[in-house]
Amino acid sequence: MRLIDDWRLVLRKAWSVKFNVAATLFGAAEVAVAIWKPEGMPNGVFAGGAAAVSIFANVSRLMAQKELHGNDK
Repeated sequence: MRLIDDWRLVLRKAWSVKFNVAATLFGAAEVAVAIWKPEGMPNGVFAGGAAAVSIFANVSRLMAQKELHGNDK
């Protein structure tokens, strides 16, 4: 496996990366809720959030982002 040449830029600027990090945090929150079972917290709230954010990550992966393309557009 070989990284792309501008991987540092993509890691810092790409919305798909940011959305994937958010989905990971929602997933971790769902696991924490399942373990600690706080009063009044319905099951699946954070899982639903993770699913929604994952959709945004996939859509943003296909969109052109000025931050990643410089001034070539």
